[in-house]
Amino acid sequence: MGPLNIALLVIMAISAIFTVILILMHSGKGTGVSDMIAASMYNATAGSGIWEKNLDRLTVLFAVIFGICVCIMALTFPVGTIAGM
Repeated sequence: MGPLNIALLVIMAISAIFTVILILMHSGKGTGVSDMIAASMYNATAGSGIWEKNLDRLTVLFAVIFGICVCIMALTFPVGTIAGM
């Protein structure tokens, strides 16, 4: 496994963790983890639209980074390295 694959694995893991965290931060229908986190981070009457828009953009960004890493890993990962260990 080369340095490119190691770097991609690290980037993929970080983007996966951030994607999950950002998805959980989205406001839902008033119940669950997202409501607990979101209630402490901003006031619902002041600026929540801007916060949600930026949260949407960050979520899409990290999801796209994760998808690109998966596609590049599928093309560059050496065949048989995991089974050969």
